[in-house]
Amino acid sequence: MKELERNILEILEEDCRAPSSRIAEMLGVSPEETEDAIRAMERRGTIVKYTAITVSDEEEDERVEALIEVKVTPQSGSGFDGIAAEIAGHEEVKTLYLMSGAYDFLVIVEAKSVRSVARFISEYISTIDCVLSTATHFILKKYKIEGALTKRERPRRLPVQA
Repeated sequence: MKELERNILEILEEDCRAPSSRIAEMLGVSPEETEDAIRAMERRGTIVKYTAITVSDEEEDERVEALIEVKVTPQSGSGFDGIAAEIAGHEEVKTLYLMSGAYDFLVIVEAKSVRSVARFISEYISTIDCVLSTATHFILKKYKIEGALTKRERPRRLPVQA
């Protein structure tokens, strides 16, 4: 990857809405050169998606997020890739990582309720032949997302004097 592309990615990771003209100005190159580099990274799959990080109390009440650790036996011929493709194919799955440690996969899911997450695990994840075990963790509160603090206002506590 070229140095220009790395610099562009750093800027886009901080602000995906940064216009190419501003990026070009920051890097001392032409807007056309910046746009060409961005298009090339999109074509290659280096840039997969532009997204916004949101925090909404109303939305949190309607959705549940969970981290599911999954331990598997790798498949002959495809290793972890075949299992990953099977898990990733479900719409509840937001993110899927192969990891080191006690579990092989970290699956981040979003569903309507705790019961929906439980159903997803029992009907889909646990029915995959090579799945040995799972551990599920529900997200209770988000303090920092993708490097950005959520900046929620905290109620001020009144001082207590004895």
